[in-house]
Amino acid sequence: MRVLTKSRFKLGLECPNKLFYTSKKEYANEKVSDPFLEALAQGGFQVEELARMHYPDGILIEGNDGDYELLWHQTQELLQQESVIIFEAAFLYNGLFIKTDILIKRGNKIELIEVKSKSFDPSNDNLFVGKRGGLVSGWKPYLFDIAFQKYVIQMCFPLWEIATFIMMADKTKQATIDGLNQSFRITQTAENRTGIKKLVQSIDELGESVLNRLNISEIINDIINNKYPHYPNLTFIQTVDLFKENYSNDTYINWPTSFGSCKSCEFKATPEEEKNGLLSGYKECFKKQHNWSYNEFNKPNIFEIWFFGKGAKLFDQGIYFMDELTPDLIGYKETSGKLTTSERQWLQIEKEVNSDNEIYVDIDGLRKEIETYKYPLHFIDFETSAVALPFNKGRRPYEQIAFQFSHHMYFEDGTIEHATEYINNKAGFFPNFDFIRNLKRALENDQGSIFRYSHHENTILNAIHEQLLDSNEADKEHLILFIKTISHSKNGSAIHWKGERDMIDLWEMVKNYYYNPLTRGSNSIKEVLPSALSKSAFLMNKYSQKLEAIRVTSRNFPKEHIWLLIENGQVINPYKMLPPVFEDWSEDDIENTLSEIEDIANGGAALTAYGKLQYTDMSAEERTELTKALLKYCELDTLAMVMIFEHFKELSNYGK
Repeated sequence: MRVLTKSRFKLGLECPNKLFYTSKKEYANEKVSDPFLEALAQGGFQVEELARMHYPDGILIEGNDGDYELLWHQTQELLQQESVIIFEAAFLYNGLFIKTDILIKRGNKIELIEVKSKSFDPSNDNLFVGKRGGLVSGWKPYLFDIAFQKYVIQMCFPLWEIATFIMMADKTKQATIDGLNQSFRITQTAENRTGIKKLVQSIDELGESVLNRLNISEIINDIINNKYPHYPNLTFIQTVDLFKENYSNDTYINWPTSFGSCKSCEFKATPEEEKNGLLSGYKECFKKQHNWSYNEFNKPNIFEIWFFGKGAKLFDQGIYFMDELTPDLIGYKETSGKLTTSERQWLQIEKEVNSDNEIYVDIDGLRKEIETYKYPLHFIDFETSAVALPFNKGRRPYEQIAFQFSHHMYFEDGTIEHATEYINNKAGFFPNFDFIRNLKRALENDQGSIFRYSHHENTILNAIHEQLLDSNEADKEHLILFIKTISHSKNGSAIHWKGERDMIDLWEMVKNYYYNPLTRGSNSIKEVLPSALSKSAFLMNKYSQKLEAIRVTSRNFPKEHIWLLIENGQVINPYKMLPPVFEDWSEDDIENTLSEIEDIANGGAALTAYGKLQYTDMSAEERTELTKALLKYCELDTLAMVMIFEHFKELSNYGK
């Protein structure tokens, strides 16, 4: 039976054509769902279990996934009771199927409660509806999901009065016990299902709940009644009917292509996947709708342009390829200083169109920057998480947790030392204050310049600063002073500072002074590093040798380790040489699977591994192996920064 479920409904809202490609093994799909992996990374299973504990009389319908009629029959039997609370209640109506998180029935008065592993601030009056009167984009998929659930239930029971709620973590609430997040453990069964082991029997054991629920009945009714249409030419019910008819009949909707949806389409096959026989849904859409052939698919297109805000407008005008663009069309603005966004975009466009693989570098700009640095140089990288249920009494939902850092030092004579590292692999321990003490010991012994890659480290230091202000740590004043020395305050902060050793952003240096065509516009360190290695004779020569021969120390790799390997004339990305931190999943696999989690980019593997350390029972040997893998990942991040700096030093002829 092909039924439109709520997950397929949400997929259709992204792009109706996806309903034709989903679940078909012959099509490539970057976003493979894995509930166990998602549970480890996001901790959503904990929120769901805590929410259920608010309703101790609830009855769970579990198992028999895919047997829609059986689940619907089991639900109907329970609904014969005058009053009942059901977890995972199932409703089947004319090709539509949904399961609810929590359903409360009292006569014909119904409460539909959707549980989300997100957070909110009750004082935010514009949480769901923005100041201009439209739905907030980040919440739109979730609200339409709930509207779909209510619609299906109402069609099954027209006389029911249904109120809709969303339950999630309340950022203003604090945990009133220690170990709240350790009360729910995750297990993986032999059938690869996600299992939960509760260490408590009553919600009274958990202190005051950090969850809260909001009545969103008015918004949901407005969605169903078309106050907030998802598509301007379709009502809500027409949208449901369109999706249902085409999915049930397995027909291609032929929905018009668009810049946003097609750029992020998961049904794209890599050349290697195509060689192995996988099909590309993305290509099929463009063949059917635009008559693209081999030549068009191999021309540089506007989807590939970095940070291209004008892309949607140009796409709607029928401009798809880089060779159709002019400086005026992209809003080109030339300056005499650092590269602007439009200058970087035009650099990328020109080099792609002309098949020019030569690096662009602002030699003078780089030299002026490098001349200001104080040796020894320090390169740091943080790995962090944010969990819904706090570790300790007094902590709030989704507070930042800094569980790991790596630290390389680069001396003026070229010696490179993996100087220090820190990792917390203890379950249920709030590591931030221990983390910052170790970072302070690592960086306070000289006045050398400190480097980060992008803004994440500064954001985390601001978060720890706020946590220290509310703490009773004996050394809080010393730690706060240290943070202010190496960072700057975030926008809107009540306290303003800019440290004399404020971290230098290597990512900004890349954006301001450097463009390597091999990155295809990306500024991710995982793209910049292999691209730099491929273009730098200095780096190729140096890192194709053993560590002991090039004055580079390591805490996690043997002195015989070689970082640069070349196969068939191509540099192997050093990140591809790292061991998987989670079974056979590569970091790319993990990040594609977890793509809906905010700020997952470049941190999915570490975040997932940390979740496994926190929420699963494992042997000491397995814990040790996972910790070793995390340490190797983080070490490469800071060594990558060193390599990029050496590349910049080489390009600018600094010191010559």
